[in-house]
Amino acid sequence: MRAVRTALHGGLAGRRVQALAIGLVLLASAAASTLAAGLLSASNAPFDHAFAAQHGAQAALAVNAAKAPAGELAATARLAGVTAAAGPFAEATVTASAAIPDTPGVVFQAFTLAGRSSPGGPVDDIVLTAGHWPTGTGQIVVSRDLADTGSGASMSPGVVITLTGVPGTPKLTVVGVGVSVTNTADGWVLPAQMTSLGPPPTEQMLYRFASAGSGAAVNADVAAVTRALPAGSVAGAESWLAVKAQENENIVPWVPFLVTFGVIGLAMSVLIEVNVVSGAVTAGTRRIGVLKAVGFTPAQVVWVYVLQVAVPGVIGVAGGAVIANLLAAPVLGQTSQVFEVAPQSIPLSVDLTVPLAMLALAGIAALVPASRAGRLSATTAIATGRAPRPSHGYAAHRLLGEARLLPRPVTIGLAGPFARPGRMLVTLAAILFGALAVTFGTGLGTSLNRVGSDLALAGTEHVEIGLAGQSAQQPSPGQPSAAAQQAGMAAVIRAQPGTLRYVTESDDRLGVTGMAGTASVTAFGGDASWIGYALISGHWYGAGGAVVNTSFLHATGKRMGDTFTLTDDGRAVTLKIAGEVFLPGNDPQVLTNLSSVTTLGPSGAGPQMFYVGLRPGVNAQSYQNAVFAKLGPGDYHQVGSGSGILLQIISGLVLILTLLLVVVAAFGVLNTVVLMTRERVHDLGVFKAVGMTPRQTITMVVTTVAATGLIAGLIAVPAGIALHHAILPIMGNGAQTDFPPAIYNVYSPAELVLLALTGLVIAVVSALGPASWAARTRTAIALRAE
Repeated sequence: MRAVRTALHGGLAGRRVQALAIGLVLLASAAASTLAAGLLSASNAPFDHAFAAQHGAQAALAVNAAKAPAGELAATARLAGVTAAAGPFAEATVTASAAIPDTPGVVFQAFTLAGRSSPGGPVDDIVLTAGHWPTGTGQIVVSRDLADTGSGASMSPGVVITLTGVPGTPKLTVVGVGVSVTNTADGWVLPAQMTSLGPPPTEQMLYRFASAGSGAAVNADVAAVTRALPAGSVAGAESWLAVKAQENENIVPWVPFLVTFGVIGLAMSVLIEVNVVSGAVTAGTRRIGVLKAVGFTPAQVVWVYVLQVAVPGVIGVAGGAVIANLLAAPVLGQTSQVFEVAPQSIPLSVDLTVPLAMLALAGIAALVPASRAGRLSATTAIATGRAPRPSHGYAAHRLLGEARLLPRPVTIGLAGPFARPGRMLVTLAAILFGALAVTFGTGLGTSLNRVGSDLALAGTEHVEIGLAGQSAQQPSPGQPSAAAQQAGMAAVIRAQPGTLRYVTESDDRLGVTGMAGTASVTAFGGDASWIGYALISGHWYGAGGAVVNTSFLHATGKRMGDTFTLTDDGRAVTLKIAGEVFLPGNDPQVLTNLSSVTTLGPSGAGPQMFYVGLRPGVNAQSYQNAVFAKLGPGDYHQVGSGSGILLQIISGLVLILTLLLVVVAAFGVLNTVVLMTRERVHDLGVFKAVGMTPRQTITMVVTTVAATGLIAGLIAVPAGIALHHAILPIMGNGAQTDFPPAIYNVYSPAELVLLALTGLVIAVVSALGPASWAARTRTAIALRAE
């Protein structure tokens, strides 16, 4: 073993560049693989993982505080079958308005507030994603869903909200943003704050049970708790299974692209690692011959070279695991927002298993060529170890040598990969995966931007203003009636100089003949074709017509041109389907003209929304500020879609993952070129001796991988487009929608040309460092090298 240690030390000291190359490749591969496995883990039942980590409530009961004293409620924690309980927490439903800079009129309806002294406990840990827990009265932690106002702004710590409909209309300062995995409340304050609001109408109790894996089991558990309390005291109960079903529905659309990036990252890491490690051992074949000549056995030779890979490998995979966890914080933080769960981290099992697997893979990659070389005789290993066998690549050199129009350094470089065809193919595959990720990521990012634009109706310059939502029969004290609000808003909009046109919107839920449940019906009080709804197929409706979403077509079995009947309290209206509108979700939706359904529900309460088209050059924010300045405070609110922020998060995640895969691909090319230049350093000295200049040397080395990169890029473009067109429908199916053609047709001709050059850019940029080293190497040193 002493001889092995001596040879190992000499090998590492004499091949520092090779050891560094192996360490860097394993670092990048382990980082990419660990992060990829972490993404795959995050996309695998994220709600279940978050529910277990946060000790989620399997049932949340709202109990009438007047009928069930706190002592009786607390005693239910000791019932048979109850494994953990938290509460009672005072609970109230309030309305609130928020003063968010540059976002006027934000109003929250039916806002559930709970009083808790701390975020932790035996059930339903509140994970803080920003700020801190309240330290006194006048402070509030809001849920992440509430913090996302849906208007492009976020309610961050420091924002002041005003509670309405409670004594004194208290003002609360947001000091934190939290996540409850089962959405037990929209905001949390200290118990003393709840006391200042008056006697709590309800108390909240949270439970975990010994058996709650099915709806029947949860119902039985809730029934047992209900029997233990005074009759009629339980006002309502929510099962964790209902929340899980809703969250899983939100998750399904986004899993495919995370899985795609994860699989690409794993495949790239394996290819690059095997290529570089096996290449490094192959490059040392001549030294293996020397070791055998001085008495090393084949087993000792194998040990030397496996350990020569293992030493930098251990350092590399350990560093890669650390980097993966550092990168995981922002990446998995974004996926947690996509999945609407608390922030996750890479599981410890992944942190241990993946780096060890990468290290084992490196050992196997070193073992195979080392064993093969160990079986060679000393003279054969020394004779063949300096460079590839004479039969490899010389035909390509002779053929390219006939190309008189190309400089000789270029033809030498182009022929270089044929000396190691296996290495060339693996390098091509690594670049291909990197370029594929760029093509797919670019297309997916553009598609998501267009989805966000379509959902936000951003194709036209307009603003959306909604009423505060009070009942026309029971207006709040001091507020005008709904009819007065509607008339006042219309008057202000008509008088505003920037108004080009406007249309009202009325909403209701109506029955559909032949369909279970109800459909969401949006009726416009005029021409709404200008608003900018994207159509998947068909055209905008005319008289007696409607456009419907994909979910409606699936629920009713209808097609374009068919008719359907809306019903409400014995009244009925028949409409014709003119088009399929892009409105994701499993809620069947119908868009039509108010005059077509004037005898049904949407015409009863009057409009709830105004869409205002602006004149050219009018700034939307300035227009909104001017309108809100003329309207009564709290009577109206800005309208927006929360999907915009979510899609921005996903687009950012796509960009991060794409860049990571490009970096891994670049590392693979870099280390391949390092191996190639070190392997043929003697030939490089010969070229320099016969007059090759440093610039020609750089050209020769870069050209060695340039053609491979170009070919990889040309293959990656159609492959990336095919992957994009395959993943989008899967994401659409998860969101219960098809996509408009524009969502698929995102690649312009100029963009395709640039994407085709991605592989070339990765190859050239990665090769410049080793090429510069080769250009600086002195002729005498190169000729003396192994």
